[in-house]
Amino acid sequence: MDTITKELGKRIQELRKEKTGLSQEKFALEIEMDRSYFASVESGRRNISIVNIKKIADGLGVSLSELFEGV
Repeated sequence: MDTITKELGKRIQELRKEKTGLSQEKFALEIEMDRSYFASVESGRRNISIVNIKKIADGLGVSLSELFEGV
């Protein structure tokens, strides 16, 4: 898979742990996303849509630019 999907997944995982402390399952439930889909995003195996990227950013309480910081 593309490097950017892996980098974004890693960034999302870092922010989820830092900002929410929630498990993948609890966070996915909170943002109304399937847990297995969210897990594939974090592992960099999913080419995610901008709509779902925004949903994740909102759930993390960060802007889109902050989400992509360092990616």
